[in-house]
Amino acid sequence: MSHTRRRIKGGLLGFVGYMLSPLSWWNDLFVNVPLALGFAWIISLFDPADFGASFVVGYWLTNVLGFVLMHKGAQDLLATGESAPRYSWKQLAKDLSISLAYTCLILALVKLKVVEPLPTYLPRH
Repeated sequence: MSHTRRRIKGGLLGFVGYMLSPLSWWNDLFVNVPLALGFAWIISLFDPADFGASFVVGYWLTNVLGFVLMHKGAQDLLATGESAPRYSWKQLAKDLSISLAYTCLILALVKLKVVEPLPTYLPRH
């Protein structure tokens, strides 16, 4: 892959990763929450009781994917030479740790009633 194509690919991956990551907290309502809801609806087709848990898992996965894509995009953007370095297990562990810490922060804010979770009862029309 040419240097220019790799940089364009890296920029696109980085942008999509930023949009999914917790670093762009303002986009949760427009990107992460709809993706998590879609994930939860699909899972709840098999077991409706799993909707809440699968929503949380889906939301968490969007954040992890955001960090992974940002990391890979940055590697492609900043790489010199013919090939970009590979995304390592160590980098994945770091991204998972950051996402887990972010999740713990959100859970603490919910427990302290700083933020409100989604309602457990959604009225039917």
